Amino acid sequence: MTNQIKIAVIGIGRWGVHLLRNFLADPQVNVVAVVDPHPERLAVVKQQFNLDENVVLTTQCQDLKKVPGLTGVAIATPASTHYALIKDALQQGYHVLAEKPLTLNPVECRELCQLAEQHHLILMVDHTYLFHPAVERGKTVVQAGKLGDLRYGYATRTHLGPVRQDVDALWDLAIHDIAIFNAWLGQIPVKVQATGTVWLQGEDAKTRGMADLVWLTLTYPDGFQAYIHLCWLNPDKQRRLGIVGSLGSLIFDEMLRSSPLTLLYGEFEQQGNQFIPVNQRQEVLELEPGEPLGRVCSCFVVSVLNNTPSKVSSGWVGTELVEILAALTLSLQQGGKPVFLDV
Repeated sequence: MTNQIKIAVIGIGRWGVHLLRNFLADPQVNVVAVVDPHPERLAVVKQQFNLDENVVLTTQCQDLKKVPGLTGVAIATPASTHYALIKDALQQGYHVLAEKPLTLNPVECRELCQLAEQHHLILMVDHTYLFHPAVERGKTVVQAGKLGDLRYGYATRTHLGPVRQDVDALWDLAIHDIAIFNAWLGQIPVKVQATGTVWLQGEDAKTRGMADLVWLTLTYPDGFQAYIHLCWLNPDKQRRLGIVGSLGSLIFDEMLRSSPLTLLYGEFEQQGNQFIPVNQRQEVLELEPGEPLGRVCSCFVVSVLNNTPSKVSSGWVGTELVEILAALTLSLQQGGKPVFLDV
């Protein structure tokens, strides 16, 4: 196939396996190599996906330099390893799709984005929620003004594990909801605050006190505020985000698989000194089918073939989100002190 690109997947843990699955299913992609430091994982995916004998299976990223015609790499490794791996890939001339977050340092993120531009390469981050049909439809609803004057937003993302040892609950969970709010509002926060609690991994040289519970406040340029609750040791699993306006609320509840996006209409009518609820009704919004990660992979392939960066989830979008997380971390370390961002 003339329009086929050659891709290597680096890291085939829980997430990397799904990247591999999607790229193998894409007729415009030829998966030519898989890299993982654990030989047993390589053996498992070779059998699971019945990989061709020509696919290079290796524990060393340096072996990719021997793969002829390699076009791009998909990186699904711990966030602390992203900078070195992405920088090396870009310097080798490969387009890059990276698991979120892009890196753990805004300065490194900006450097990688500039490096990609200098080499005319695609750098994209797999912020899958930005490709979720509910998030895409929600954006059109909010920006069409169907909620009236926007008042505030809220989100809850809780579950019982997995407990990360490389990043805290803030870095593990918050990026999803922040990305959705930014997309729906078409804005980036100008001020952030965070407070948290540590129970499981206390203050030591390794963890520096990993927050298990985090409360966030994001303030946007127009004064809109969003409140986010994050916790990875709460068995009440929730994935719920909403925006409240003067005419109603838009709710994205990922746990409701058959109807995750709902528009709840309702407003007040003043009668004397009383406020009476009126115009109350509910509308479940229909969504286009499609796996978000599949859409991410397809977008990356199209971006590479056309050499056009993704407007939805480019490296620069990933950098903005890391800058917000870094500011939230500073606020968390300072006991909730507001931190202002340059936008």
